Amino acid sequence: MSDIARQRAERLASLPFEVVGSSYRSFFSGTGDSLRQLWQQRELLGMLVRRELKARYKDSSLGFLWSLIRPIMLLLVYYFAIGKVLNAQASIPMFAIFVFSGLTLWGLFNEILTSATQSILTNAGLIKKVYVPREVFPLASVGSALFNFGVQLGVLIVAILAFGQFTWSWDIFYFFPAVIVVLLFGAGLGILLSALNVYLRDVQYLVDVATLLLFWASPVVYSFTLIARSDFANTWVESVYLLNPITVAILAFQRAMWLPGPSVQEQFAKMGVSPASAYPPDLDLRLIILMIIGVVFIWISHRIFLRLQGNFAQEI
Repeated sequence: MSDIARQRAERLASLPFEVVGSSYRSFFSGTGDSLRQLWQQRELLGMLVRRELKARYKDSSLGFLWSLIRPIMLLLVYYFAIGKVLNAQASIPMFAIFVFSGLTLWGLFNEILTSATQSILTNAGLIKKVYVPREVFPLASVGSALFNFGVQLGVLIVAILAFGQFTWSWDIFYFFPAVIVVLLFGAGLGILLSALNVYLRDVQYLVDVATLLLFWASPVVYSFTLIARSDFANTWVESVYLLNPITVAILAFQRAMWLPGPSVQEQFAKMGVSPASAYPPDLDLRLIILMIIGVVFIWISHRIFLRLQGNFAQEI
């Protein structure tokens, strides 16, 4: 060994050991360190998001245009086939805008949950080779889902303008808490289930079944007015129904994007139904409570994730 190599080896040997990665001290400590490491890896997170988006349309001649074509075709199907031909808009004003609003927000939650749940296993090769904060993988799924949500939201806004359904209303601001609630619970569940899926592979299949049930437990293709006017109104069934945070978020999103439309207001008046029946009277309070619970939930999910991540490389 040369003198230079020997000096380098001695210098390296004299350096103190340094802990690499998120250290799990206890359930309540170490959150600041984890957030700091995630912030330091923000460029990697951006790269993972771009990789997911590119992989989705790899070898496609139209590429990202497919993310625009699909929601446009979906909107046209709901407008003509279901809204006009099947006359769904007789009971739900501007049915195409209504259902597309619900599908837009539901799609964000569904994509976050399904993609994040499988994110650790999908990136098994990278996890085995180098250390990066494991949380970046489910969080990259959140970033990818947000991109697709933005595309679908753009189609929704253009449709609202094209159908002449835009009108200024303070209800527009319900958009923000609705999206925040979905992001908090979607990311929290995604982080938690991505760790559990490493140890129990049935989790990803359970998610498929659960999302199907959650879809029909949310007012995406039917109005909350049906619940409010049914035998379940003001009963424990309605209370349980409104405990679903995605249900409340979709109701708030529809109140922002669909309910202010002039045609919607006119048809409600002709039907002799108050527009207020399209959402629960305490929607504001529910959103505030859900945002607080969502912050606590995502913190708990992250702490559990840190506890379970130690054996990821061995398990996968």
